[in-house]
Amino acid sequence: MAASAALQDFPEWELPRLRSSFGFEDDYRHLRTKNRPEDEQEDKDTEFFDVKFYPYDPDGAEPVFAAVSKKHILVCRLSQTDSNVNPCEVIRIIRDDDEEATNCSCCWSKDVETEKPLLCVAGSDARVKVYDIKEGKLFTTLVGHGGEINDLSTSPQNPRVIASASDDTTIRIWSLDPAHAKQPCLCLLGGEGHSWSLLSTAFHSSGRYMLSAGHDQVVNLWTIPDLPEQHVDTPIVVHYPHFSTSDVHVGLIDCVAFYGDLILSRACHEDKIVLWKIEGFCSEDPPPPPSTAPTAYDQSRTTRSAFASIYSPSCPSLWVRLLQFETPQCGPQFFLRFSLLHIHGQHPVLVFCNTKSEILMWDMARLSGYQKYIDQIRDPNRDPAVKVRRPAWLQPNHHKTKKPVSDNPVDPLGVASHTMRPVGHRDPFDVERYLLEEQTPDTVESWQAKYDTSNPFKPIRPHKIEKFGGPRFLGRQVTWSSAGEWCVIAGSQNTVIIMQRWPKGGRHYSSRQNSHVPSEVPSRQGTAAVSTSFSAGRASTLSAQPEAVM
Repeated sequence: MAASAALQDFPEWELPRLRSSFGFEDDYRHLRTKNRPEDEQEDKDTEFFDVKFYPYDPDGAEPVFAAVSKKHILVCRLSQTDSNVNPCEVIRIIRDDDEEATNCSCCWSKDVETEKPLLCVAGSDARVKVYDIKEGKLFTTLVGHGGEINDLSTSPQNPRVIASASDDTTIRIWSLDPAHAKQPCLCLLGGEGHSWSLLSTAFHSSGRYMLSAGHDQVVNLWTIPDLPEQHVDTPIVVHYPHFSTSDVHVGLIDCVAFYGDLILSRACHEDKIVLWKIEGFCSEDPPPPPSTAPTAYDQSRTTRSAFASIYSPSCPSLWVRLLQFETPQCGPQFFLRFSLLHIHGQHPVLVFCNTKSEILMWDMARLSGYQKYIDQIRDPNRDPAVKVRRPAWLQPNHHKTKKPVSDNPVDPLGVASHTMRPVGHRDPFDVERYLLEEQTPDTVESWQAKYDTSNPFKPIRPHKIEKFGGPRFLGRQVTWSSAGEWCVIAGSQNTVIIMQRWPKGGRHYSSRQNSHVPSEVPSRQGTAAVSTSFSAGRASTLSAQPEAVM
């Protein structure tokens, strides 16, 4: 509470807080399918696997998100309301009636001519189903993969272009442009890229590059060729990525993302998110031609790159680990995905939910801000009589001090020096001495654990942890609204957690309305069926029936 009060005048440093949650009563356990014997019908672990905000609404629109479970799609709108009023309204529920379908991924698109919102959903049946959310109907189906689809993403440069990552070890680039209706698959990223099932894929903000990762512990960076604007009979096939490595992680990789030209990735069993970079890679350079992509002829090379040479003395490594973020309590679980808010004018914020109902957050601006603070303390030209101004967000710990186990006095300088390793200064203890004049050793150690970036192998602890009460919750996917005021986590127990910052009346608050995703009377056609099996269970005031708001 003290930290929150200290940031009232600095809302840009505020991190999200728990606002509400709801649970959904899935009817998956009642289904009888060919692949599920009767004695296995009761699924005790129903859950949401993916959640995404609609990114194409104009400024001022109330944000809309879609959450995908095995058989259902929930579309919800969030509103700035008083703290005692639930901000979430369910505006559409769609049920997938296909027997073989159990969905796990989604991404948004839109019809650029009509502005109709389109939601792409995929899973075990190897198909991408595209729904017209305004009408509540199936719009089209994309077929071509030879295995389950585990991830979908939309090009940030073209809402009609989406990518799908599959168990068949390939990524397919699809087009929803009517010009490509007869052959919607424009490009196939495969060949020698991966040897096992894919779990994650992500576009670069330029739309020119793509990351992929999965069970083979490999992260690949692909260069997407110029995509045809007219009909083509066969898709372009890219056989080799321009960068490939299996050195970053030692477990299956279930989430990758770009952070500018840097890369964030997470692997099962490691309890950390790694920030790293590809040496020589710059998205502002002209895209490398296919002929420069390194082949896999040398199986002993665990990293291959077209952006730098292992024989160059100026580049001893083809990639560099920059930071690690500590994500405890994950263990053997996989398909746990982080999300990075990275938009102009706001601090980049990384959010992840572990298997113990803990939502972990890091503000990237605090890392650079803390380093600036330390550099000011170290400045040999500063006036020692003048105190260096501490950032408003850098607050002391207020925990009760525990009595020492022994009667021997504890050297506070020694405690701090275990975590602080100033570089480039004559006296390595100047910073500690300065900080310990006003702060306890516990506070200094906590600051170093959260904000010190001097050691790329030391995991950085979360800047904030929100604990979700109730049944044990495992977070599958995190998503941010386009304005950065809402953060939603979907996961086990068919639960969605809603977090908020800058609530109604706050400095960053503005009324949001006029969404392109309206509330209408539910409809049913083909495999798009509206379900009324919504359970208010943990949702308190949420209604099962959508209400018209337009």
